[in-house]
Amino acid sequence: MKKYDLLVIGSGPGGEKAAIQAAKLGKSVLVVERDGTGGNSLHTGTIPSKTLWESVRYINALKQRQVFGISVKMDQDLTIDRLMHRKRGAIASLAERLENNFEKNGIDLVAGTAQLTDPHHVRVDSGQGTSEDFEAGAVVLAVGTRPFHPDILDFTHRLIRDSDTILSIREIPKTVTIVGGGVIACEYATIFSNLGVKVNLVDPRPQLLDFLDLEFSTALTYLMRDQGIRVRPGEKLSKAEWNDSEVVVTTESGKVIRSDLLLYAFGRTGNTERLGLDALGIPTNRYQQIQVNAFFQTVHAHIYAVGDVIGPPSLAATAMDQGRLAALHAFDHSMEEHRFDLLPTGIYTIPEISTVGATEEQLTQKAVPYEAGTASYRELARGQIQGLTTGRIKLLFHRETLQLLGVHILGDRATELVHIGQTVMSFGGKVDYFIDHVFNYPTFSECYRIAALNGVNRL
Repeated sequence: MKKYDLLVIGSGPGGEKAAIQAAKLGKSVLVVERDGTGGNSLHTGTIPSKTLWESVRYINALKQRQVFGISVKMDQDLTIDRLMHRKRGAIASLAERLENNFEKNGIDLVAGTAQLTDPHHVRVDSGQGTSEDFEAGAVVLAVGTRPFHPDILDFTHRLIRDSDTILSIREIPKTVTIVGGGVIACEYATIFSNLGVKVNLVDPRPQLLDFLDLEFSTALTYLMRDQGIRVRPGEKLSKAEWNDSEVVVTTESGKVIRSDLLLYAFGRTGNTERLGLDALGIPTNRYQQIQVNAFFQTVHAHIYAVGDVIGPPSLAATAMDQGRLAALHAFDHSMEEHRFDLLPTGIYTIPEISTVGATEEQLTQKAVPYEAGTASYRELARGQIQGLTTGRIKLLFHRETLQLLGVHILGDRATELVHIGQTVMSFGGKVDYFIDHVFNYPTFSECYRIAALNGVNRL
């Protein structure tokens, strides 16, 4: 039986970084992957969906460039597959890079389904009638999640999809009903809408993206409605019927919604059912997510869990950091002073949203004396030049110390621009940093300076 210092189950963002970090510490590492190197993030989640998003965003941007005299019309026979022609190449390239990285760092990779037979032993079933046992000094569970399937829907029907299967549709529907109001649901709602699809967004919760600063979740809701998306908050499904041409759903309030396609994107379930956790006394919640402490340890100190399987924020970038930190902790390397409150959130809607730090609601609840400075893209020379006037940034800072407490951006390049604010916050910087330093002109980054001036002038 072969023994490893670290055995990682799952090769998605969290598993990959845990394995690489342990290897950099000189540890022997085995990675077990069931569904293809890179996991769900690479094959059915982040990379494929963002490939589609990038294509649709580009088309949408061209449509908005009327100022340049450009007119763009989409082909009538446009398909999802054509829009994602870069997907296969990107996935193949990234999977090859990952495997090469494992090989370069001396990490062994095994295909199969893993099960913990006891706290230090893992059995890997190849799926071809053979299995192999391994001994591990430490274990990292990075098994990810899958879409939740309610009993009232038949996901084998071609008109009923989840977030893993939606990208395999062959034709772009004329109408779609999306159930959910989280990140995935809102991203696909704006993608389909910008493809000319009539979208019904049914959210059982009263507010879309309720973890965002209220101003920005409200702004996105307005922009989605302006795109023609029918947003229906606080509506729960009570019944669904379907045939070969349409899906009809009925809400608890009695609303009847017909569409060519249904995308159910409300909730995800951890891929934990075959890990053998019950026998080891490792608890999971009703979503099959694993409970961990601040160091990502389960009830067994040497067994860690990272990524989507431990619950929110369920972001690829966050999972990467969790995997790295878990590996450091497993081998007695002190986890560097880490600001978990400075993890950025990136939402790839059209327009995109990105935030870092506190919201106004959180600061109000904590009775923190703060002020807000804002700027809109229409105030930027770059925004006017490119015809991008839909966008907004808000900086939250302490009224007395001027310390930057939160950055919230809605608009093109938001997921890139947020890192400027994140960097300033990481060294305890103040809002006047943006006033005292020069930004290239014309740029979108200049919005920081305008927002800082707006906020300071309020004091």
